[in-house]
Amino acid sequence: MKTSQLDQLELQVTNDLEEGDIIFISINSPLYRQVAQGTGSWTSHVGFIVKEENQWFVLESAVPTVKRCSLRKFLSRTMNSEVCIKRLNKSLKTEQILKLKQVASKRMGRFYHLGFNFESKRQFCSKFVYLTFKEALDIEIGKVQTFRQLLAENPQASVNFWRCWYFGFIPWERKTITPTSQLNDPQLVEVFSTVSSSAQEEQQLKTA
Repeated sequence: MKTSQLDQLELQVTNDLEEGDIIFISINSPLYRQVAQGTGSWTSHVGFIVKEENQWFVLESAVPTVKRCSLRKFLSRTMNSEVCIKRLNKSLKTEQILKLKQVASKRMGRFYHLGFNFESKRQFCSKFVYLTFKEALDIEIGKVQTFRQLLAENPQASVNFWRCWYFGFIPWERKTITPTSQLNDPQLVEVFSTVSSSAQEEQQLKTA
């Protein structure tokens, strides 16, 4: 992304940002493209927003560990300036924001799980968001499901890719959670998006 494009995107995003907002982007790598395709969506990565020392950051689980990333750097990683920000339908209080930060801090530095195992001690992006909001606010964002359920709901997914990714054996009963299930969670309302509704619907049709 060109610097001028990133400047504009950052300005647009920060115009109506609040702590606790959940931010979705699209990572340009073979693995993350398969994550998006396999869930019938454009998004493949998620984190949530905090503000510290008057600067915006994203708390995220990324390769190799859970970390705090500047908002600008986070935005620079998305494809085609694709970004969507969603917010809980009930405003968060100051003490709830502090609790989110406290809970997230306990997971800082934990390694990424490239097998997307929800029950592992390791983290991945959507699991990190889910567990942090669950522990801090008792709010479950997204849907935990087995690979069997996930792939049954998404017949467009490349089973061959995932079979190769798991060295010939897909762990069908392994529980996982996806950014798409969080993007579509009815508890969240959209506050900003560069991806139009029609484009999202078109993506779903392409993968159907």
